[in-house]
Amino acid sequence: MTQATTAHSAKDATPYFDNVIQKFVLAATFWGVVGFLAGDFIAWQLAFPVVNLNLEWIQFGRLRPVHTSAVIFAFGGNVLLATSLFVVQRTGRASLWGGAVLGNFIFWSYNLFIVAAALSYVLGMSQGKEYAEPEWWLDLWLTVTWVAYLVAFVGTLYKRKEPHIYVANWFFLAMIITIAMLHLGNNLAVPTIIFGGPWWKSYQIYAGVQDAMTQWWYGHNAVGFFLTAGFLGIMYYFVPKRAERPVYSYRLSIVHFWALIFLYIWAGPHHLHYTALPDWTQTLGMTFSVMLWMPSWGGMINGLMTLSGAWEKLRTDPVIRFLVTSVAFYGMSTFEGPMMSIKAVNSLSHYTDWGIGHVHSGALGWVAFVSFGALYYLVPVLWKRKSLYSMRLVSYHFWIATIGIVLYITSMWISGIMQGLMWRAYDNLGFLQYSFVETVAAMHPYYIIRATGGVLFVAGSLIMAYNFIRTIKGDVRDELPYEAPAAATARG
Repeated sequence: MTQATTAHSAKDATPYFDNVIQKFVLAATFWGVVGFLAGDFIAWQLAFPVVNLNLEWIQFGRLRPVHTSAVIFAFGGNVLLATSLFVVQRTGRASLWGGAVLGNFIFWSYNLFIVAAALSYVLGMSQGKEYAEPEWWLDLWLTVTWVAYLVAFVGTLYKRKEPHIYVANWFFLAMIITIAMLHLGNNLAVPTIIFGGPWWKSYQIYAGVQDAMTQWWYGHNAVGFFLTAGFLGIMYYFVPKRAERPVYSYRLSIVHFWALIFLYIWAGPHHLHYTALPDWTQTLGMTFSVMLWMPSWGGMINGLMTLSGAWEKLRTDPVIRFLVTSVAFYGMSTFEGPMMSIKAVNSLSHYTDWGIGHVHSGALGWVAFVSFGALYYLVPVLWKRKSLYSMRLVSYHFWIATIGIVLYITSMWISGIMQGLMWRAYDNLGFLQYSFVETVAAMHPYYIIRATGGVLFVAGSLIMAYNFIRTIKGDVRDELPYEAPAAATARG
């Protein structure tokens, strides 16, 4: 028996390769803490530049891409790999194609790539798209890993015993295929070794407006497929499983899927309003962004209404609270995004901290919360534990992280709108009323609030990590979440 044949389906003796998924769960937990810490550290650097300490390796400019890569591709990527490979086996009643060998290759290759990419940022080796060091070979490394992931996922679908492909797998598959297309298209480069140059250097083939268009075709669709479609796959499996209710409308989930993937791919130009990009292209991106509001809210409604007949679980189960709150943040973010793509609104919001607030309402409220809910579900299942070590700690995590998100988002909303208004303020003589430095000074208190919110979010992730360690050890505290009615009665 291989190391990973540790679980079986209820209907037959199909082995599920769960040891590989355990590794992804542990990696996601670790990278989550690292990524959140890096983000909060650079938030304090913005509030108090002295925190840069005049050390080149920890300057904001180097750590900022470390933070974004850690939370998106390290934390988010490992969550997606864990959940997708877990879900495709369960819903297809099939063991992972390639077994432990391919699964472990994907795990180690992906996570070693993350370490190599982070080192390239910290050591100052990455110098942008026009003259990239050493990114061309890192791009090839990721390509090989991602193709292996695609083969494992599609192979498992192909050998499934269940004739129907559950909708979560459609979202996961769309994410895998589209991210591969985006990665290849945006990172086309010519290694300089062809012309007698060093092997580790390369030139990008795009420049100017074409490069900007390609970058935001990649950038916004990375959000649309990696951070939206992939995590919608999580929503469509884990919300019904935790609520013990069927999806509210399977037909709506299919409409949600096809509308989302057809519309999202065109929305990227809304990041380039009032630039050298042709006006018709900007309008096209804005139009498709506004249209995206409809399928996005259809998916939100589908996720929330899945709790029909099970709303009381929100009072007693903090794990379902994470999942449902994430769906609410998904709805809020997918309303705010189309609104900000409208040119009149964008003229105020573009280049301001409003965009940062918007991104983090989606990243923290939607992506992180649905990930936390999925991880809290997975850990007891994968390690065959009766329950999590402490449901009360899950409650503490939820409320601490929620307060952190509220502090973060509201401070950036206020800071961003104030910033935009100050930039466009004129005096009676037609001169700018405020210098750029004055706008920076005005934002300082909100940067402190933002960093404080980050501290709370990091604290929540540490509580989660501790809960997982105790759960994996087999420890259990006989307690109810502190919000549970029975607990409240006992205290009274």
